[in-house]
Amino acid sequence: MEIDFKGFRMNGFLMLFVHLVLMTAATVACFFADSPVLWAAGGLLALIWLIFLGGYMQLEPNEAKVMVFFGKYKGTFKNTGFFWVNPFITKKKLSLRARNMDVEPIKVNDKAGNPVMIGLVLVWRLKDTYRAMFDIDAETLAGSDKENPIGNVVGRMRAFEYFVRVQSDAALRQVAGQYAYDDNETEGEELTLRSGGDEINEQLEQKLNERLEMAGIEIIEARINYLAYAPEIAAVMLRRQQASAIISAREKIVDGAVSMVKMALDKLSSEKIVELDEGKKADMVGNLLVVLCADEAARPVVETGSARQ
Repeated sequence: MEIDFKGFRMNGFLMLFVHLVLMTAATVACFFADSPVLWAAGGLLALIWLIFLGGYMQLEPNEAKVMVFFGKYKGTFKNTGFFWVNPFITKKKLSLRARNMDVEPIKVNDKAGNPVMIGLVLVWRLKDTYRAMFDIDAETLAGSDKENPIGNVVGRMRAFEYFVRVQSDAALRQVAGQYAYDDNETEGEELTLRSGGDEINEQLEQKLNERLEMAGIEIIEARINYLAYAPEIAAVMLRRQQASAIISAREKIVDGAVSMVKMALDKLSSEKIVELDEGKKADMVGNLLVVLCADEAARPVVETGSARQ
């Protein structure tokens, strides 16, 4: 568990003054004295001056240093400014600033077994420096980065980023496999990847925080930013979606046409415009439905009577 550093600390500028005094005393003892004892004292002061150089450190806002004294964790230093501490303490710098990650789309089988491509964007940061440094192996950093070795802050943060990327891939597969791509594969008002929106994102964020808690990493925000059928079934699914849309549109057209025919018959009957027997009504209903449901505009035929020979 992370604790605050309680060891000795000193203002860095004050220690610079002490350092200047030590350097002056060592110079005088070594070069202006004529006694072996003073020469030895000057050499000792010069050695102390060199050792004290390792105690300086500087921190900016949202940065931290994990303090380790010969293998023992002594706490995390988060105060901003210029300080001097025990030079024998190993100071491992970490960044507590929010970091953005765009997870490339991966292929996942949804609840119905359809392969879909799904991508993720998330914002994360370090929450517990002790767990981040000592509960996971930072050496899991993929590959060898000669410019940013694991010993500096860039290398450590890249190791944590690699850990987050692997866990986000696993969490994304877990969540996506629990839901169908869209409502064509479900019955009723069941939640889907397309319609889930904030609910799916909240579940994804929860799963990620559960997985990353061991590493002292906190997910601030997680959102699905890419969702599509896999290329091998995309064309078929597109045709199915188009067919479903056509069927839905036809259903609305038929419902509207039936309502209009009923309204026309009721109005003719109530206003006594014309008397129609059942046969005429059937013909009129058929003609009206053809006109109202046809894709093309109707072409009326006017009867002018029968021709005589």
